[in-house]
Amino acid sequence: MDISIVIPLLNEAESLPELYAWIKRVMDEHKFSYEVIFIDDGSTDQSWSIIEDLKKSNKEVKGLKFRRNYGKSAALNEGFALALGDSVFTMDADLQDSPEELPEMHRMLWEDGFDLVSGWKKKRHDPITKTVPTKLYNWATRRMSGIYLHDFNCGLKAYKNEVVKSIEVYGEMHRYIPVMADRAGYKKIGEKVVTHQARKYGETKFGLSRFVRGPLDLLSIIFVSKFGKRPMHFFGFWGAIAFVVGFLFTSYVLIDKFIALRSGIRQTLVTDNPLFYIALAMLLIGTQLFMGGFLAEMLSRNAPNRNKYEISKKLGFE
Repeated sequence: MDISIVIPLLNEAESLPELYAWIKRVMDEHKFSYEVIFIDDGSTDQSWSIIEDLKKSNKEVKGLKFRRNYGKSAALNEGFALALGDSVFTMDADLQDSPEELPEMHRMLWEDGFDLVSGWKKKRHDPITKTVPTKLYNWATRRMSGIYLHDFNCGLKAYKNEVVKSIEVYGEMHRYIPVMADRAGYKKIGEKVVTHQARKYGETKFGLSRFVRGPLDLLSIIFVSKFGKRPMHFFGFWGAIAFVVGFLFTSYVLIDKFIALRSGIRQTLVTDNPLFYIALAMLLIGTQLFMGGFLAEMLSRNAPNRNKYEISKKLGFE
């Protein structure tokens, strides 16, 4: 199969027939073999009934319905597990992503050699209350991740199948799939300017809270990808620094007190010296970081995926 299109949705009943007709027209024009996987994320309208109706007359339609709303990341994760196409696309169900972009993105994967192609909505049909925070969010993500995409949050993306099978999407991490792919070893990440359609039906499902949760999820991805299999390298390093600083401060306070006593100089109690409490705090922090590192190391050594590594090629084992 050439293409799988994974479409997470929540209460998008009005747009689904039009969206599928648009996708079908584009796929048929380019003679692609394809499947469209609708993931109903706990809709309370007629979305699932419409998916069932589409399935009756279109064998390419597949659907999965959650019992309740789990979020876009959960929907994409389940869709990725089901996808069979060589190229796996994600797009939103609100008609703001154009299926006309799919053939060129498919070509970029297989002719230009990209592992992942991300859409860039260069010209957006959104209010300023959404575009300005989005620009700040994208800037911060570029700085933190080192991946220079203009639009991390664009729902229209294309992946080689092996990429989506190598990552796990959860929480709010669907925004950072390029970062997760990069950390999994898929470095060839491309970008394509795509058309952003004005919303035709319904209203946006995302609020300003995503700009709070988003950076925290990015920090989690970066930390886990770098130190997930060796947490002691992080906790031990900073624990050692804290312990050394605490030890130096303690030594200074004690030596200063000893010199004063030997010289007969009247001096305040050690416990009246602010450096004593700084030293004590640093020693405690260093000890806690070391203990945290040891506990994390024990957990990682017993994790079921502790020896799971992404292998790109094999030779001589057929």
